Formats: sequence, C-alpha cells, structure tokens
Amino acid sequence: MTNLLDARAAGAKRLKGKVCVVTGAGQGIGRASARRLGEEGGTIVVADRVEEGAREAVAELRQHGAEASMVLVDLGAFAGAQDLMAQAVAAYGRIDVLVNNVGGTIWIKPFHLYTEEEVKLELERSLLLTLWGCLAVLPIMMKQMGGSIVNVGSQSTRGLYRLPYATSKGGILALTKVMAMEYGRYNIRINTMAPGGTDITDRVTPRGFIRAGVMAEDIADDEAETYRREMAADITAQQALKRRGLPEEQAAAIVFLASDDASFITGQVINCSGGQS
Repeated sequence: MTNLLDARAAGAKRLKGKVCVVTGAGQGIGRASARRLGEEGGTIVVADRVEEGAREAVAELRQHGAEASMVLVDLGAFAGAQDLMAQAVAAYGRIDVLVNNVGGTIWIKPFHLYTEEEVKLELERSLLLTLWGCLAVLPIMMKQMGGSIVNVGSQSTRGLYRLPYATSKGGILALTKVMAMEYGRYNIRINTMAPGGTDITDRVTPRGFIRAGVMAEDIADDEAETYRREMAADITAQQALKRRGLPEEQAAAIVFLASDDASFITGQVINCSGGQS
C-alpha cells in the first residue's frame, strides 16, 4: 500500500508501460478512451476500419506525447480480430488492455418492423464483434498470465425501439460475467462500462441523433422521427441527471476499469449513464 501511495503522490500514470488496444478508436467513445489511456501513459493501438478517423486519432495521440499506431481492420469476422491482435503483439510484444468499443444501434423502430436481415446485422455489429475481440485476445493474455478487457455495454437493455441492439448488449453483460469467472485464474479481468445517451459530436446528424451505421430509410421520416423522439424521452425519464453524457465521461470509467486501480474488480458493470435505471 505504501508503494501505491508513493506512486500516486509522485503523479504516476496508471497505464504507464501498458499496451492498450481500442476498437472503433477513430471516433466517439473509442477515440475519447484512446486519448485518456494515452494521457495515462498507455501505448495505444488505434483499431478502426475507417482510415481518416484512425489517422486523426493517432495524430492527436502523438501530438500529446503518447505512443500510438494504427491498424485498419474489419472486425466483422474472427479473422479480423485475430489479425488485429497479431499486429499489436508484433509491434509491442504484448497486449495488456483491450477495449471492445465497436458497436451501435443501426435502426431505431419497433421490433415488428425489423426484417430478418436487419436483426442479423444488429447482432453482428453489437455482439459478435465483441465476442471475436475477446476470443482473439484471450490466448495472448493467458500466456502473459494477465490482462484487462473492458467491454462497452449499454443502458438500452431497458429501453424502446432497439430490441436487437439491446439483445446484443445484454449478451455482452452475460459474456463479461462468464468470462470473468472462467479466466480469473489467469489474472485476466473482464468488466463492462454501460453508457446511456451520449453526445458524440463527430457523428451527429442534422436531426441531432447519432447514426451508428446505416439508418433505416424504409419508414416515413415523420414516423422515424417519432420513434427517435420517444426513445430519447424514455432515456431522459429514467435519468437522475437530465442530460446526455460525454464521451470523455464514458472514457474515464473505461480507463478506471482498465487500470490497476480496479485490480480487484472483475465481472462487473459500471453504469455511466447519469443515474439511468
């Protein structure tokens, strides 16, 4: 305890010397998390499939003195996740932290309006990508006998008009708990940060809503707007703090879970949602 207190007093950075892989790090919560991990001394692997955002994130990290590199990858298949982890290990020799950030609602509408293909796309985007990331990094962390995985969940598991997405995020809560129980013997910690509504200025539409992917255009604009408005009102009604969160606020919770400050925390969910119930 004395050494820990001495380190804090000296202003030690919590992620110093740690190799941190962040998926979807080119924008939003992922980019804010990469930035905060870099500020805390981490070496950052920016993983994204969009080159422009990834390059901007790496440039920003380097400008502020963080060591960073970029991996352009499609994590929609297990092979993509394996390639990402292999490139990170080839560059830095290890992976200490994985932030599974990629995901997001594609459509906002009642469940009976989804097609079979749309349901599959929602599950692939917001559940399978996290599963592939965990599956690819576990052998590396097991060999190291240590590591921290932080998954990004959601408060959508109690909400309107995003049932397939909410199902995906409910799955992330389950995989977090089960993985924590299975891999604690390897000193691997797995936790989830569950945000509520979040303002992400680099992905705002003219209507003010975040488009995570291809927004549904198969329903009339006025009908779609009604669903979005009702969803937003439902989120606000559940909150103690009546505002949207910021990516930097979500990132703070992610970095805490990734760091040794959370060394005895695993299998847990931090709801960073303004008190959303």
